[in-house]
Amino acid sequence: MTSWKNKRNGAIAERVGWVVFNDFKVADNLLAGIEFSLANEVGDNKAAIKDALIVGKSAGNGDGKLRWASPYGIIAPRTENFNIDTIQFYNFDFNGAAALSTCSHCFHDAATDDGCRTIKTQNLWFDATTVTKKVRYQHPQRAIWLDLDGTLTGKGAGSMATKYQPYLESASECEADKDVYDSVICDPSV
Repeated sequence: MTSWKNKRNGAIAERVGWVVFNDFKVADNLLAGIEFSLANEVGDNKAAIKDALIVGKSAGNGDGKLRWASPYGIIAPRTENFNIDTIQFYNFDFNGAAALSTCSHCFHDAATDDGCRTIKTQNLWFDATTVTKKVRYQHPQRAIWLDLDGTLTGKGAGSMATKYQPYLESASECEADKDVYDSVICDPSV
Protein backbone atom coordinates (compact mmCIF):
# COMPACT_ATOMS: atom_id res chain seq x y z
CA MET A 1 0.00 0.00 0.00
CA THR A 2 1.13 3.53 -0.73
CA SER A 3 -0.51 6.35 1.23
CA TRP A 4 0.38 10.03 1.52
CA LYS A 5 -0.93 13.42 2.62
CA ASN A 6 -3.69 12.10 4.85
CA LYS A 7 -5.23 14.38 7.42
CA ARG A 8 -4.38 11.90 10.18
CA ASN A 9 -2.55 8.61 9.42
CA GLY A 10 -1.29 6.87 6.34
CA ALA A 11 -2.67 3.59 7.75
CA ILE A 12 -4.32 2.67 11.04
CA ALA A 13 -5.47 -0.58 12.63
CA GLU A 14 -7.69 -0.59 15.69
CA ARG A 15 -8.23 -4.05 17.31
CA VAL A 16 -6.22 -6.69 15.50
CA GLY A 17 -5.05 -10.25 15.84
CA TRP A 18 -2.59 -11.74 13.39
CA VAL A 19 -2.36 -8.70 11.12
CA VAL A 20 0.85 -7.64 9.37
CA PHE A 21 1.16 -4.39 7.45
CA ASN A 22 3.66 -5.57 4.84
CA ASP A 23 5.50 -3.39 2.30
CA PHE A 24 3.66 -0.16 3.16
CA LYS A 25 4.97 3.17 1.90
CA VAL A 26 3.64 6.25 3.72
CA ALA A 27 4.56 9.92 3.58
CA ASP A 28 3.42 13.39 4.62
CA ASN A 29 0.77 12.39 7.18
CA LEU A 30 -0.26 14.79 9.93
CA LEU A 31 -0.29 12.43 12.95
CA ALA A 32 1.51 9.22 11.96
CA GLY A 33 2.59 7.18 9.01
CA ILE A 34 1.26 3.96 10.59
CA GLU A 35 -0.64 3.45 13.86
CA PHE A 36 -1.81 0.30 15.63
CA SER A 37 -4.21 0.73 18.59
CA LEU A 38 -4.68 -2.74 20.12
CA ALA A 39 -2.67 -5.80 19.11
CA ASN A 40 -3.12 -8.39 21.83
CA GLU A 41 -5.80 -10.65 20.38
CA VAL A 42 -3.32 -13.46 19.64
CA GLY A 43 0.15 -14.45 20.83
CA ASP A 44 3.47 -12.75 20.37
CA ASN A 45 5.13 -12.18 16.98
CA LYS A 46 1.80 -11.92 15.18
CA ALA A 47 0.77 -8.26 14.84
CA ALA A 48 3.51 -6.35 13.04
CA ILE A 49 4.71 -3.78 10.59
CA LYS A 50 7.25 -5.27 8.15
CA ASP A 51 9.21 -3.92 5.20
CA ALA A 52 7.93 -0.33 5.32
CA LEU A 53 9.19 2.99 4.02
CA ILE A 54 8.08 5.92 6.19
CA VAL A 55 8.70 9.56 5.25
CA GLY A 56 7.85 12.37 7.67
CA LYS A 57 7.87 15.18 5.12
CA SER A 58 8.88 14.81 1.49
CA ALA A 59 11.39 17.22 0.03
CA GLY A 60 9.79 20.51 -0.93
CA ASN A 61 6.55 19.69 0.85
CA GLY A 62 5.93 22.88 2.77
CA ASP A 63 2.26 23.16 2.02
CA GLY A 64 -0.74 23.17 4.32
CA LYS A 65 -0.97 21.83 7.82
CA LEU A 66 2.11 19.61 7.59
CA ARG A 67 4.27 22.71 8.10
CA TRP A 68 2.89 22.96 11.64
CA ALA A 69 2.49 19.24 12.41
CA SER A 70 4.79 17.17 14.59
CA PRO A 71 4.15 13.65 13.27
CA TYR A 72 5.42 10.20 14.16
CA GLY A 73 6.51 7.51 11.73
CA ILE A 74 4.90 4.71 13.77
CA ILE A 75 2.65 4.88 16.83
CA ALA A 76 2.79 1.51 18.57
CA PRO A 77 -0.25 0.00 20.30
CA ARG A 78 -1.22 0.33 23.93
CA THR A 79 -0.93 -3.44 24.32
CA GLU A 80 1.75 -6.13 24.23
CA ASN A 81 2.63 -8.48 21.34
CA PHE A 82 3.72 -5.99 18.70
CA ASN A 83 6.69 -6.18 16.35
CA ILE A 84 8.36 -3.63 14.08
CA ASP A 85 10.66 -5.20 11.49
CA THR A 86 12.66 -3.87 8.52
CA ILE A 87 11.61 -0.22 8.39
CA GLN A 88 13.33 2.75 6.72
CA PHE A 89 12.69 6.24 8.15
CA TYR A 90 13.38 9.55 6.37
CA ASN A 91 12.74 13.26 7.00
CA PHE A 92 11.71 13.54 10.64
CA ASP A 93 13.79 16.64 11.28
CA PHE A 94 11.09 19.27 11.80
CA ASN A 95 8.83 20.48 14.63
CA GLY A 96 9.92 17.74 17.05
CA ALA A 97 8.74 14.96 14.71
CA ALA A 98 9.93 11.45 15.65
CA ALA A 99 10.26 8.11 13.92
CA LEU A 100 8.68 6.07 16.76
CA SER A 101 6.11 6.64 19.46
CA THR A 102 4.03 4.68 21.91
CA CYS A 103 0.58 4.13 23.27
CA SER A 104 -1.93 4.69 20.50
CA HIS A 105 -4.95 6.68 21.64
CA CYS A 106 -3.60 7.13 25.19
CA PHE A 107 -3.82 10.90 24.99
CA HIS A 108 -7.35 11.06 26.43
CA ASP A 109 -8.85 10.09 29.81
CA ALA A 110 -10.67 7.00 28.50
CA ALA A 111 -7.56 5.41 27.03
CA THR A 112 -7.75 2.28 29.22
CA ASP A 113 -4.00 2.23 29.63
CA ASP A 114 -1.75 3.25 32.44
CA GLY A 115 0.86 0.53 32.28
CA CYS A 116 3.91 -0.26 30.25
CA ARG A 117 4.24 -2.47 27.22
CA THR A 118 7.18 -4.01 25.35
CA ILE A 119 7.58 -3.34 21.64
CA LYS A 120 10.04 -5.53 19.73
CA THR A 121 12.10 -3.98 16.95
CA GLN A 122 14.66 -5.19 14.43
CA ASN A 123 16.18 -4.19 11.11
CA LEU A 124 15.47 -0.48 11.55
CA TRP A 125 17.24 2.09 9.42
CA PHE A 126 17.19 5.84 10.10
CA ASP A 127 18.51 8.40 7.64
CA ALA A 128 21.36 9.96 9.62
CA THR A 129 20.82 13.51 8.39
CA THR A 130 17.02 13.72 8.42
CA VAL A 131 15.93 11.65 11.43
CA THR A 132 16.98 13.71 14.43
CA LYS A 133 14.59 12.14 16.96
CA LYS A 134 14.09 8.38 16.95
CA VAL A 135 11.63 8.09 19.87
CA ARG A 136 9.11 10.52 21.38
CA TYR A 137 6.73 9.11 23.97
CA GLN A 138 3.05 9.90 24.25
CA HIS A 139 1.02 9.84 27.48
CA PRO A 140 1.47 7.93 29.82
CA GLN A 141 5.10 7.98 28.61
CA ARG A 142 5.86 4.34 29.39
CA ALA A 143 7.19 1.63 27.12
CA ILE A 144 10.12 -0.68 26.66
CA TRP A 145 11.66 -0.83 23.21
CA LEU A 146 13.33 -4.25 23.03
CA ASP A 147 15.91 -4.02 20.26
CA LEU A 148 16.37 -7.54 18.94
CA ASP A 149 19.40 -6.73 16.77
CA GLY A 150 20.79 -3.38 17.92
CA THR A 151 19.53 -1.30 14.99
CA LEU A 152 17.41 0.97 17.21
CA THR A 153 19.79 1.63 20.10
CA GLY A 154 23.19 0.81 18.62
CA LYS A 155 23.94 -1.20 21.79
CA GLY A 156 23.62 -4.71 20.35
CA ALA A 157 21.03 -7.47 20.20
CA GLY A 158 18.84 -7.54 23.28
CA SER A 159 19.46 -3.91 24.24
CA MET A 160 16.54 -1.70 25.20
CA ALA A 161 15.30 1.83 25.58
CA THR A 162 12.71 3.07 28.04
CA LYS A 163 11.37 6.49 29.00
CA TYR A 164 14.00 8.60 30.71
CA GLN A 165 13.74 8.76 34.49
CA PRO A 166 16.64 10.19 36.53
CA TYR A 167 16.94 7.11 38.77
CA LEU A 168 17.49 4.84 35.76
CA GLU A 169 20.53 6.82 34.72
CA SER A 170 22.46 5.56 37.74
CA ALA A 171 22.66 1.99 36.38
CA SER A 172 26.14 1.49 34.90
CA GLU A 173 24.68 -0.53 31.99
CA CYS A 174 22.43 2.38 30.94
CA GLU A 175 22.96 5.87 29.59
CA ALA A 176 20.56 8.73 29.09
CA ASP A 177 19.84 10.12 25.63
CA LYS A 178 16.98 12.57 25.99
CA ASP A 179 17.62 14.36 22.70
CA VAL A 180 17.39 11.47 20.22
CA TYR A 181 15.55 8.78 22.19
CA ASP A 182 13.82 10.61 25.07
CA SER A 183 15.05 7.49 26.86
CA VAL A 184 17.56 5.66 28.92
CA ILE A 185 19.37 3.20 26.64
CA CYS A 186 20.51 -0.04 28.30
CA ASP A 187 22.89 -2.68 27.01
CA PRO A 188 21.81 -6.36 26.71
CA SER A 189 23.03 -7.26 30.22
CA VAL A 190 20.03 -5.48 31.78
